[in-house]
Amino acid sequence: QVQLVESGGGLVQAGGSLRLSCAASGRTFSRYAMGWFRQAPGKEREFVAAITRSGGSTYYADSVKGRFTISRDIAKNTVYLQMNSLKPEDTAVYYCSASSGSSLPVTTGQYDAWGQGTQVTVSS
Repeated sequence: QVQLVESGGGLVQAGGSLRLSCAASGRTFSRYAMGWFRQAPGKEREFVAAITRSGGSTYYADSVKGRFTISRDIAKNTVYLQMNSLKPEDTAVYYCSASSGSSLPVTTGQYDAWGQGTQVTVSS
């Protein structure tokens, strides 16, 4: 099973940008659709973005559409989340996830593997 390690989180002012990275282990990275979720204190984990195995299609939550971009580099076994125009309500722990069964999964139950998460804090 693929193992995932996120990085790139931190503290940023509102309006700023961050790029999260998720490094996947193993040689089967291209077999997985990938996603990003986030979880704020006291709230459920919510879908942020997903990308197909080939990287040819993406899907975003309405709350981040136009501000966040998901991408993947198959040669580097890495998926990215570029976050621009950050808002205080984007503050959360961000999780990378991998799905072997769905082409563009948007629910937590469709994912097989999860990273440990990286904290993103946006100050006002």
